[in-house]
Amino acid sequence: MKFPPTSAARTAVAVLAVGGLTFSAGFAYAGYGGSDLTVNGGATRNHGDQSAKVKRAIDKGHAKNVILLIGDGMGDSEITSARNYRFGADGRFPGIDALPLTGQYTTFSLDEETKLPDYVTDSAASGSGWATGTKTYNGAISVDVNGKSQATLLELAKAKGLKTGNITTSEIQDATPAVEASHVSDRSCYGPVETAAKCPEASIENGGPGSITEQILNTRADITMGGGSKTFAQTATAGKYQGLTLAAQADAQGYQVITDSAGLDKLKKANQTKPVLGLFASGNLPVQWAGPAATPTGATAEPVRCTTNPDLPKTQPDLADMTTTSIDLLKNKKGFFLQVEGASIDKQDHAANACGQIGEVVAFDQAVKVALDFAKADGNTSVFVTADHGHTSQIVETGTNTPGLTTTLLTHDGAPMTIAYGTAPAGSSQEHTGTQVRIAGYGPKAANVVGLTDQTDLHFTIASALRLPDALPGS
Repeated sequence: MKFPPTSAARTAVAVLAVGGLTFSAGFAYAGYGGSDLTVNGGATRNHGDQSAKVKRAIDKGHAKNVILLIGDGMGDSEITSARNYRFGADGRFPGIDALPLTGQYTTFSLDEETKLPDYVTDSAASGSGWATGTKTYNGAISVDVNGKSQATLLELAKAKGLKTGNITTSEIQDATPAVEASHVSDRSCYGPVETAAKCPEASIENGGPGSITEQILNTRADITMGGGSKTFAQTATAGKYQGLTLAAQADAQGYQVITDSAGLDKLKKANQTKPVLGLFASGNLPVQWAGPAATPTGATAEPVRCTTNPDLPKTQPDLADMTTTSIDLLKNKKGFFLQVEGASIDKQDHAANACGQIGEVVAFDQAVKVALDFAKADGNTSVFVTADHGHTSQIVETGTNTPGLTTTLLTHDGAPMTIAYGTAPAGSSQEHTGTQVRIAGYGPKAANVVGLTDQTDLHFTIASALRLPDALPGS
C-alpha cells in the first residue's frame, strides 16, 4: 500500500520497518503550534480564524458530478484509532480530514412490524436511507417498510442521462452497493437460489425483478466493481436468460468483465453499450493489513505493529485504483454520480481485528483523496464522505484489559494504543452501535451536511446538487 505524505511540518526521528511496511516513529506534528506537543498551542490544528475559509467553502450552486464515499462501520472511534496509528495523535488524514464542511447524522432504522425506531441500523437499512430518502427496516434493500420499491440516486442519475458508477471492496451484491442498484426485501438474496428461498416475491418466475445480481445487471451502471464472482455461477431460473449462468448473462448483455489490475488498467471506456463489470474476488476483497485479533488479555501484551496482509493478491486493485479509473471513465460533459465503499472497515470491526480495520480506513482515505483532488481540479464536483453506522471498537486506557476483547498497537507516535471490543465474546461477531456518525462535504450543496442531519437528508442533498428528477419515468 502506498502511503500519502503526513505533513511538510512533520519531523521523524526514527524509521520502523515491519512486514514490508515503513513508518516514521517519533515526533508526530501536524498542527501549527510547533513540533513540541508539550508547549502552549503545540497541538493546535487551526491556523488563525477559520471563518473566511469556511465561507469560501459554502457553494449554493449545483454540481455536474457527485462522488459519495462510504466507510462502512466507520464511526468516529474507527477514524480516530486509524489516524492515531497512521499519522499520530495530532496527525491529519489527507482525504477524510481535508473536507471543509462537517456534521453528524443519525442512522436509526425502523421496525418492520411496529414502524417504531430501531436504534441500531444495519448497512442495508442505512444505505437504503441515503440511496432513496426513505427509512426502512434492517435487511431491506431500497424498499420501504411495506415492501414498495423506492427510486435510488443511481437510478435517478441514469434517468437524467448522467453516467454512473458503483464500486466497493465487498461483494457487489453486499448491502451498500446493492441499495443503489436493486430492490429486495432481504439483503441476502444475492442470486436466484437465495431469492427463491428468502424473497420469492422478487424471483423472475413470480413476476419480480430478480435477485440482487440480476437487478444489478439490469440496472446497468456504467461501472460496477468489487468482489462477488461466485454468485455469477448460479443459473437464471426464468425470463429471457433462463438456463444461462449469470456470468453468461453478463456477457450476453455486453458487459466488459475484468478480474484484476491488468484488466482495470486496459479499460478505455465505460458506457451503456459496453458497461464495466469488475469482479476481483470470489467473495469480499482481501484486506490490506493484518495483525493479531483482540483477546481477553490483549491490552497487556507487548504493543505490536500491523503488517501487510500476506494473503493480499498482487493482482488485486485497491480502492484508490478503482476510484481513479472510475473517475477517468465517467467524466463527461453531462456529469456523473459515483458511489465508492470501503466495506471491510466494518467486516474487520466485526472480527475484532484492529489492524485489518485500521488498514481499511487508511485505504479508504486514499480513495477519498483521489476524489477530493479531482473535485478541486474540476471545479464542478461535490464530494461527500460518511459512514452507514457506528461500530464497536473503542480506544481505552492503555494497558486496560476490559471485560471484552482488547489489543494494543504501537502507533506512529511510538506510543501504545489499546483498542477494545465489547459487544460480543471471543469467537462471535462484534455488533454495530446506534451512535450518530460523521459526515463531511466539499463543493456545491456541501453546506447541507453541517449540524445534525439524518442519513435520509443525504439523499436530498445529492439529488439537489445534481438536480435529479423526483421520480423515475413511468413510475
